Amino acid sequence: MSAPGRSSKRGLQVASDAIAFHAVNAAFALLRSMGPVRASNVAATVARVIGTRLPVCRVADRNLRLAFPAMTAATRRTVIARVWDGLGRNVGELAHLAALRETATGPGWELVGRENLPPGQAIFFSAHFGNWEMVLPIASQLGRAVSGFYRPASNAMMDGVIMAQRTAALEPGVTMFPKGAKGARAALTHLVSGGSLGLLVDQKMNDGIAAPFFGRMAMTAPAAAQFALRFGLPLVPIRVERLGPARLRMVCEPALDVPRSGDRQADVYALTAAMNATIEHWVTADPGAWLWLHKRWPKEPGGQGGQGA
Repeated sequence: MSAPGRSSKRGLQVASDAIAFHAVNAAFALLRSMGPVRASNVAATVARVIGTRLPVCRVADRNLRLAFPAMTAATRRTVIARVWDGLGRNVGELAHLAALRETATGPGWELVGRENLPPGQAIFFSAHFGNWEMVLPIASQLGRAVSGFYRPASNAMMDGVIMAQRTAALEPGVTMFPKGAKGARAALTHLVSGGSLGLLVDQKMNDGIAAPFFGRMAMTAPAAAQFALRFGLPLVPIRVERLGPARLRMVCEPALDVPRSGDRQADVYALTAAMNATIEHWVTADPGAWLWLHKRWPKEPGGQGGQGA
């Protein structure tokens, strides 16, 4: 028999989760009613107004000082405002993922580097850059069985609402695997059966490998490199740039050179470092398009200029 205090806390948590679920559901319904452009603009305004006042902006500011020591405080504030603007637009457009198709103008997307798309299986890697939520929907519309990973929300009901927006934009044969051991096994099965994977590789992974990123070692997920080496597949950089409200451009770059030195550990490191270098190039060209809000680098000795794990 559970203690009264525990039952009360559990009841409050259930009620809180239910309220959050209904609020998120209502928000997506409202965004869907607006149309993609207006939803993008409204969500961007809300995110900018609220987000730029949150304490997490200090993490973004420290990250920018580490990556771009010469950047002025005013420019950092402008970049952080753009980060929130883009994050809001991604949320607003999440309600319209299935409606965003390949078009020459207006709401939708275009593709640059179509010639770089491998004819068969591949490992695609990207970052939290531009509208990363469109990576799998675009691949799906191109007829590619490119599955990926997602991090489940802590609120299971909210997670269901968010995943419903994503899966509605995917064709049959495209799956999103939860991060963790179970998802990794499912991804392995997907590759063995002839599917491709799309992975976001730019966030800190404590049990990853240390590789250079903006001149500092950063713990990086090596899975994309490991899969490419294990299955002998091309490792292809892709990103989704924002051209305007609900107007996007996917850029597909030539596949990275996959080393075959015979030293698997060295090859995984070399590929992981190459992925970080590719993303660093994207971010340097357009700092406001990347998600600076997560703690990418470990805290430096003495606490100067770094941030906690």
